[in-house]
Amino acid sequence: MSNSDYLWKVASMMVMPQQEGKTDVVVLADYIVSSEIVGAATYASRQQFTYTDGAFTPYDQLTEAQVIGWIQSALGEDGVAGIYANIDGQINAIQNPPPTPVSEPLPWS
Repeated sequence: MSNSDYLWKVASMMVMPQQEGKTDVVVLADYIVSSEIVGAATYASRQQFTYTDGAFTPYDQLTEAQVIGWIQSALGEDGVAGIYANIDGQINAIQNPPPTPVSEPLPWS
């Protein structure tokens, strides 16, 4: 699958009312990544952020794309690839369910 086959959504965010002279600084974001191919395949997690003096966007001006960018940056390429691998594994299990044990009568009955 390509990266465009995954849908990233920010489910919620938590802020510090005051930090480093700024107001409503995002410190935590809950996010969900799902597959565009099989909707039942999802990955949900939480990313923590630490603001240090520098670029700052006021809370009411943030976009979901910007926060997703922060999450992906914090995860790094390997972290994002791991999420995609997790979802791909779910899709594979949905499309190719593993064999399940079945009950057989006892051979001596």
